Amino acid sequence: QVQLVESGGGLVQAGGSLRLSCAASGRTFSSYVMGWFRQAPGKEREFVAAITWSGGSTYYADSVKGRFTISRDNAKNTVYLQMNSLKPEDTAVYYCAAAAAVYSNRMYTSRSYDYWGQGTQVTVSS
Repeated sequence: QVQLVESGGGLVQAGGSLRLSCAASGRTFSSYVMGWFRQAPGKEREFVAAITWSGGSTYYADSVKGRFTISRDNAKNTVYLQMNSLKPEDTAVYYCAAAAAVYSNRMYTSRSYDYWGQGTQVTVSS
């Protein structure tokens, strides 16, 4: 069982930066693939980024590539999402998720993830 708690959301102007954190409970955190998803009002939840258990491979949605960076610290049971050059269209609730076993081509699908956090709001003003 893994419990996930996100933090770091808030209100920022376009062009600004935020760093989201996701703290995980459980001794097996380091064995999970971790992902970030987001959901804007009236839209479906969409993939943002994912990172393998070792941190050796990362995956990004085209819309955030070059602006967002996912990382993890297994010693702290924490995964991060550094968001730079934020745009109003990045406004959404951001969710952290954990997957026990997932192939790389399935990391983009929310159904591949077993555990979810409660979400943190990110609002980017123009």
